[in-house]
Amino acid sequence: MVAVENLSLQLYTVRYKLEEDFDATLARIAEIGYKLVEPFGLVGLAPKLAEALPKYGLSAPSTHAALLREESGPIFEAAKQLGITTVIDPHVDPARWQTAEDIQATAEALNKAAVEAADHGITVGYHNHHFELVSQIDGRHGLEILADHLSPEVILEVDTYWAAVGGADVPALLGRLGDRVKALHVKDGDGTLNNKAQVAVGDGTIAVNDILAAAPAALRVVELDDYTGEIFDAVAGSFTYLTEGDAA
Repeated sequence: MVAVENLSLQLYTVRYKLEEDFDATLARIAEIGYKLVEPFGLVGLAPKLAEALPKYGLSAPSTHAALLREESGPIFEAAKQLGITTVIDPHVDPARWQTAEDIQATAEALNKAAVEAADHGITVGYHNHHFELVSQIDGRHGLEILADHLSPEVILEVDTYWAAVGGADVPALLGRLGDRVKALHVKDGDGTLNNKAQVAVGDGTIAVNDILAAAPAALRVVELDDYTGEIFDAVAGSFTYLTEGDAA
């Protein structure tokens, strides 16, 4: 079972609910049992989050923010305001994963951001999609090439679903990446690029338990990119599976 203290929800999962009623959405997340959330759109949402998170007993140890594409100062300021200690860049263009030189350049940009972040007491990380795993150079995934060039201070948040879609043996990948992996995106589905085919954790084809066992100390962050049903059913189902089932 996953401890509630090590389980978060990526708020992108409920983005449409947040647009409808921000407060009610966070209240529902807390009612389900989550204590942690991972924001997106940090700078724009920071004022609302600063008011709502403490109201519902929620906190945000990590966030997604486009560090390599946007001005970093406001991102770090918003993170500090919310008590966020890890800022994770969620996307570098797929075209930048085709050569070792381009991947090294991305690593160097993350390393530079990490130096600036350290002045604010913040850690920098990177989150993958499928294309960083589809990319192979000398028989190794692009994400592993990135890790080779990252400073020790830069962490990885491995999206385990997209890593599997990209062709990786995810438990083996996590073993090779080791302690650099501080967080996992935990999601389930049919293992294809079809976001609409994603389901509650435990209801799909992904070997979730084996994956979680391969990175026992990493923060578990539930996410669905999309869903055909009522999203809170999947959010609640994921929470129940991870906290009450056999999940590691």
